[in-house]
Amino acid sequence: MSISVLPAFNTCKKLLVIFAVALVAFVIGYWLNRNYFSNATPIQPIEFSHKIHAGENEIPCMYCHLYARKSKVAGVPSVHKCINCHKVIATDRPEIKKLFNYWNEKKPIPWIKVHDLPDFVHFTHKRHVSAGIQCQTCHGPVEEMVRVTRLAPMQMGWCLECHTAKKVENGRDCWTCHK
Repeated sequence: MSISVLPAFNTCKKLLVIFAVALVAFVIGYWLNRNYFSNATPIQPIEFSHKIHAGENEIPCMYCHLYARKSKVAGVPSVHKCINCHKVIATDRPEIKKLFNYWNEKKPIPWIKVHDLPDFVHFTHKRHVSAGIQCQTCHGPVEEMVRVTRLAPMQMGWCLECHTAKKVENGRDCWTCHK
């Protein structure tokens, strides 16, 4: 009788091992997705193509993100900035018509942040722009993206690796980023 119970026990043991491995894989996958890939390529209220603007038309990043040079934030362009060009360029396209709807209603475009840092992180674009760091270092080849995607993990270890590689003086102590 004990001989016939042994195969059932082994099968149950195998199923438990498979379940445990699947559970661990799920937890790791969930953690990776939550920390590195969640909302990495959000669908925006207006499908704005950096590939067309920054790539094909070679509009410099600082033309639209004018605060990056002098502020903590790069800023997103106002509807007015977009309208300045699009009142005469591609006015018949559906996405430009959406732009005009925001303009006519005097509402800002509710863009979804792609490169968002937690509130407890103090990051300043001005310091990086002044140091000659190219936008693509952190944001990837945006000029090739139809829809912006966060490629870098934007996590502390990633920033520290860059600061260490570039030998940033006073750039690796806690108070530099956590004020």
